Amino acid sequence: MVRTRFAPSPTGYLHVGGLRTALFSFLYARQQQGSFLFRLEDTDRNRLVEGAEEDLIAMLKWAGITPDEGPGVGGDYGPYKQSERLEIYARHAQILLDKGHAYPCFCSAERLEQVKTEQKAQGLISRYDGHCRNLPRDAGLTRIESGEPYVIRMKIPENETILMEDLIRDKVAINSEQIDDQVLIKTDRFPTYHMAVVVDDHLMRITHVIRGEEWLPSFPKHLLLYRYFGWEPPQFAHLPLILNTDRSKLSKRQGSVSVEDFRKEGYLSQTMVNFIALLGWNPGDAQELFSMEQLIERFSFERVGKSGSVFDREKLNWMNQQYIKKLSPEELWDALAPYIQTTPFAGESPDRLKKVCQIAQNSLTQLKDIQNSLSLFFEDRGSTLSDPVLIEFLKKEESRVVLKAFLEQTETLETLEDSNFAEVMKQIQKITGIKGKNLWLPMRYAITQVEQGPDLHLMVGVYGKNKCRKMVEYALGL
Repeated sequence: MVRTRFAPSPTGYLHVGGLRTALFSFLYARQQQGSFLFRLEDTDRNRLVEGAEEDLIAMLKWAGITPDEGPGVGGDYGPYKQSERLEIYARHAQILLDKGHAYPCFCSAERLEQVKTEQKAQGLISRYDGHCRNLPRDAGLTRIESGEPYVIRMKIPENETILMEDLIRDKVAINSEQIDDQVLIKTDRFPTYHMAVVVDDHLMRITHVIRGEEWLPSFPKHLLLYRYFGWEPPQFAHLPLILNTDRSKLSKRQGSVSVEDFRKEGYLSQTMVNFIALLGWNPGDAQELFSMEQLIERFSFERVGKSGSVFDREKLNWMNQQYIKKLSPEELWDALAPYIQTTPFAGESPDRLKKVCQIAQNSLTQLKDIQNSLSLFFEDRGSTLSDPVLIEFLKKEESRVVLKAFLEQTETLETLEDSNFAEVMKQIQKITGIKGKNLWLPMRYAITQVEQGPDLHLMVGVYGKNKCRKMVEYALGL
């Protein structure tokens, strides 16, 4: 059975790169009718961020990525938090020590820094110099028993070419001389990522490890650990980087990078899943909008590229707009309600708010844009027109003729609705002889005070007779 996992560290909010890793792992497991695990790699105690664990779980749930095993879910291979598995790592570290594949290192931080400085001055690659590598076993045990602080390092073989196979990059070779004697167990007896990830993936029977290409340099260390333990390694897939538009690695310096930020800005979960799926994976045709079910059916590692993918915010906005347009009235209201509650218009009639939401639906790029639409409908905009282009147009004599005719035609009307607005405009055209944009633009600019926006008929239906007349009177007074 295929078993994949997403194993983030709770050191911050979920990065969009992390979401992609989780998504691809989830898609493949579901496609192969396997299992998808969620595991917390929380052994770096100095970098833990309060609330990060809860956010990781919440954002996966929001995206529709549901683990079969993990914290709060259960499963046969727990615990699923590394901080609860310390005895397991200690036991396996002892196995490596007994086999001679690892050794205790007593070098102080000061000595390691000095070595690093000297290597840098000589133009050498910074790496551990093997000072404790050949320390006699008895001497090492004596120092440990005396209470001297130490770490456990793995022994990297000398001058060996390590061949690695990857589902995306095929075969990759690296010489062991480029690899450091990695620390496996720290002085606080917590494991490093490299030790814990191999032990956990094996014991949890992970068949496919999907992760970012930033872990490629660590790939040979992990393969060596599988060899040292006598285990068959899983298959690996290292995903390409996600890049800014300038081809630099995606970072906070150029905008949001956390899934939580995008959710707050008003991107739908369907949008984020669809957009993230296309960062690296190519469906092979022109289709751009995919449901989760379609992604599960069509995903393959063969169509994941090796080169980085640009995070195109314009494409994301377009895609979000398409998904917002597809929402039912009920789904739209549920999606917009939290954003409406943060505006000054939250106390307006729910029926009017829902009507405005439906009118604004096709023009929304992000859910938070609803505030601008609500302002358009509910603010007293009588003295807010400042666009010089609109003001100049409204001052034209032909525009004033249309606006005056509107006041005359609506004066005796009992109500003005979207249903009878067209007939009013037809009468104005007949009386004035003005038609086309010279007939409609003065009305749009006067009533909406924006050049482009929701359908004018629908806005008139919400505004009603009195507000429409008030807006036209203001325009005539410019």
